[in-house]
Amino acid sequence: MTETSIPAAHVTSKVTPAEETQSNLLGAADIRRIAAEAGISPTKKLGQNFVIDPGTVRKIVRESGIGSDDLVLEVGPGLGSLTLGILEVGAHLTAVEIDPPLAARLPSTVSEYNRDGANRLNIVNQDALLLQDTNLPAEYGTTDFTLVANLPYNVATPILLTLLERFPHLTRFLVMVQKEVADRLVASPGTKIYGTPSAKLAWYGTAKRAGTIGRNVFWPAPNVDSALVLFTRDKAEARDTNSRASVFDLIDAAFQQRRKTLHAALRQRVGDQAYALSGIDPTRRGETLGIDEFMRLNAAAGRAGE
Repeated sequence: MTETSIPAAHVTSKVTPAEETQSNLLGAADIRRIAAEAGISPTKKLGQNFVIDPGTVRKIVRESGIGSDDLVLEVGPGLGSLTLGILEVGAHLTAVEIDPPLAARLPSTVSEYNRDGANRLNIVNQDALLLQDTNLPAEYGTTDFTLVANLPYNVATPILLTLLERFPHLTRFLVMVQKEVADRLVASPGTKIYGTPSAKLAWYGTAKRAGTIGRNVFWPAPNVDSALVLFTRDKAEARDTNSRASVFDLIDAAFQQRRKTLHAALRQRVGDQAYALSGIDPTRRGETLGIDEFMRLNAAAGRAGE
């Protein structure tokens, strides 16, 4: 999809002049009205479930820690529920929306409910997996920013890992994802649900659960529960980005067949000398290794192959 930047449009507001600077959030009736007026129906293909509860929106914004003048990125703004919550606290926001009708409708919704916020909003009609720094305002390449989003369930993990790889100034995120996805993202080594997403996210920093969200706050209601994940990026000097690709390849191979030992799973990649150099027992399984151990094993394999 070709990226399109859409300026916030000014439309006739239903608020009175005295209420002009006030911010309002969207409830169920607002969501259904906006969708009907725009001829928009949520699609399962794009993982669209719109938040209809203002309390949930304010909880997400509160847990994210963002405030006035902070730089924020939102992926999948939909009809604008969370967008309005982010703008309500005075943040500067770029919203990335893959669906052209939703991207086109969002400026008028924001102008209707928060006129001041419309001046702090930039909208990009783009697939988040294809997002590059050239798609965003220049400050996202020089200033630390926070991702706050209700992510589509089917692509949440790829979106997070892609954005962390491409945008070194993405230092925090608070995202709502499917509960099972959240569990995997924050899982510790040695647990049944620890896997490639857990290990790869740990490369970039530390993730933890920040709350659980029920199904009744969405339209349409999904068949699964949701959860919030809060992530803080480690300092850049903590990781050698030049080795990231080889470490991630090692992680993929180690988890390809979970029951295999490292020696068996990594036979084509890691020789016996590397295990001795790294101090890692080759009879262990990949699910028991933390990110620092994967890094150590990868570095030892490189030295052994010299």
